[in-house]
Amino acid sequence: MKGTVGELGEFGLIRELTSRLTTTPAVRLGPGDDAAVVAAPDRRVVASTDVLLEGRHFRRDWSTAYDVGRKAAAQNLADIAAMGAVPTAILLGLVVPAELPATWPTELMDGIRDECQVAGAAVVGGDVVRGETITVAITALGDLRNHEPVTRSGAQPGDVVAVTGWLGWSAAGHAVLARGFRSPRAFVEAHRRPEPPYHAGPAAAGLGATAMTDVSDGLIADLGHIAEASKVRIDLHTAAIDVPTQMSDIGQAVGVDPLQWVLTGGEDHAIVATFPPDVKLPARWKVIGEVVNPSALPQVTVDGAPWDKAGGWDHFGDAEPDE
Repeated sequence: MKGTVGELGEFGLIRELTSRLTTTPAVRLGPGDDAAVVAAPDRRVVASTDVLLEGRHFRRDWSTAYDVGRKAAAQNLADIAAMGAVPTAILLGLVVPAELPATWPTELMDGIRDECQVAGAAVVGGDVVRGETITVAITALGDLRNHEPVTRSGAQPGDVVAVTGWLGWSAAGHAVLARGFRSPRAFVEAHRRPEPPYHAGPAAAGLGATAMTDVSDGLIADLGHIAEASKVRIDLHTAAIDVPTQMSDIGQAVGVDPLQWVLTGGEDHAIVATFPPDVKLPARWKVIGEVVNPSALPQVTVDGAPWDKAGGWDHFGDAEPDE
């Protein structure tokens, strides 16, 4: 496709974007009307929203439009899965400059569409607006399928803490990109396109998870939300946490303890949950800690002691941008 977004025009851009979409049985009415209609057999809809801003959450010299689309969809769909729900639909709000090549938003949509297909969802509508900075706003919807949502507030002393998915890979990939390199490729790709274990969320709910979240801001930070909501302390065991050899090599090259990436790096969107101690967990789940009674220590400790190194993501803090 040649030309810019401005040359294509609002309705031309919408036609190009919607022509690339697929659907699912849950979509009763897709793009093209005033609003979409999505089936909600459970009569409850799980909803989550997020915003990605160019320069703050992605850089076009680091990630393709397709990468940004996959990432934008993944981080929202992971929130749905972390509630124990099955993702069903996504709505897209897109702000783009008129001079942006028209291929960028269409490739973005390809990425969103393909990530939705991985999770079993579909794009059902949205809006496009002209603006100075590329902004991608996603709202994701999900269905609980007659199960109760798994919130952050149900962890109990004696529960085990288990995780499935990658930890620290995105942060290691960010460190590589920030130094002008593009390899090891697996870590760079993990930063560009996270791979949340979507099916693990509903599966954890079926196993009796007492609390759950996805790791978007860092393991310690996100477990801190569970600890605070549940009024407990969570202790992580570093001996149970795997640090891949290649991640250790990257850490040595850039002067960073790779355990810091694992404990505080975000955007991998692994699923971490607490379970009663007698639950038999599938092999994909790795027990990495336990829930204990609250104490004077911080609500999340590492090997029984406070974690005194910086880390975790705060959109209004002083941490460096995501990319």
